[in-house]
Amino acid sequence: MTERYPTLFSPGALGPLDLANRTIVGPMTRASATVDGLVTDQMRDYYADFGRGGWGLLETEAAYIDLKYSQGYDYQPGIANAAQQESWRKVVDAVHAEGMPIMLQIFHCGAINQGNPWVEGSISSSVVRPKGIQIDRYRGGKGPFQTPREITRDEMAEVVQSFADAARRGVEVGFDAIEVHGANGYLPDQFLSAHTNLRKDEYGGPIESRVRFHCEIMEAVRHACPQVAVGVRISQTKVNDFDHVWAGGAEDARATFAALAQTGIDFLHCSAHLGVTPVFGTTRSLSGLARDFSGLPVITNGKLHDPVLAEQALVQEEGDFVTVAKGALGDPAWAAKVRDGIEPIAFDPGMITPLATLDNYYDWLAANPGGKAQTATAPRDKTETL
Repeated sequence: MTERYPTLFSPGALGPLDLANRTIVGPMTRASATVDGLVTDQMRDYYADFGRGGWGLLETEAAYIDLKYSQGYDYQPGIANAAQQESWRKVVDAVHAEGMPIMLQIFHCGAINQGNPWVEGSISSSVVRPKGIQIDRYRGGKGPFQTPREITRDEMAEVVQSFADAARRGVEVGFDAIEVHGANGYLPDQFLSAHTNLRKDEYGGPIESRVRFHCEIMEAVRHACPQVAVGVRISQTKVNDFDHVWAGGAEDARATFAALAQTGIDFLHCSAHLGVTPVFGTTRSLSGLARDFSGLPVITNGKLHDPVLAEQALVQEEGDFVTVAKGALGDPAWAAKVRDGIEPIAFDPGMITPLATLDNYYDWLAANPGGKAQTATAPRDKTETL
């Protein structure tokens, strides 16, 4: 059935990494590691299921980068020390045994901190409490996020180095690509967004200055990992603010994507709740603008579990690859089934209700043989990233 989706199932490349097709398992927060950030055997088996699913590439959930302020969620995996690093090896080996490449996403929560056993408090570009309330499905507490303190210049340098060190650890255990989570309201995005970045130094003010921290991170990661594909995820919307848009519109997009392309990275990954909907009064989506302004391969996502829409997005050059999250969670074999003309099992919100954990997911599957809900589930809601 690949003739129905010839572009989606055509080969492609992210820098030095060749992919069999253009489908990628999207990053999904699972909050199912040990309390000290070690990857479990359950996580190994979960990722191995995707490895058998016919995808071009599998991307992990976000792993935090240091034992300071980077962890954002209780039971989130890390890659901040040797023990955490080594625990990822079983996942990499299991996915490689299925013949699939795997990409590590690395992360610093900044002010979006609702679970961190290493330190008290949080840091951000400026002293601005995040909008919204903590996220229940990721084990959040009730009520608003804490107010961060402003990160110091020395701490900024430490964070840049920690991103580079985490990326290097990932490559050492066999990951085929590295993505920095620079989107969705986390620390790099807190510098990029005008309403959370009130700085008066060279990292604040115009967009060309607000993107500087992103660029320093990407240059460091690129230097640390010259042999694998390296990229960054970018978005307008946040996990705590689905309605945020860049005040500078298309000019902000031009400046941001052009600057990131100059760091020597291999790809951009644009996250958008509404997928490839045109933005800023143009005829292009955010990922389309990223493609136009950067000249790099672009991964697009959002509502693309419908293969007709995914194929259309690629044909119209709104992106070069697609990530699928909810569709992948509904059916780890989504790509193979779409390729072979078989209807995938649909995502059901009960899979992440009340918690987006692997225990909840497998309990739901056990209670709903064949992926068919046996009882009423929670109403569908907005989900920027699982």
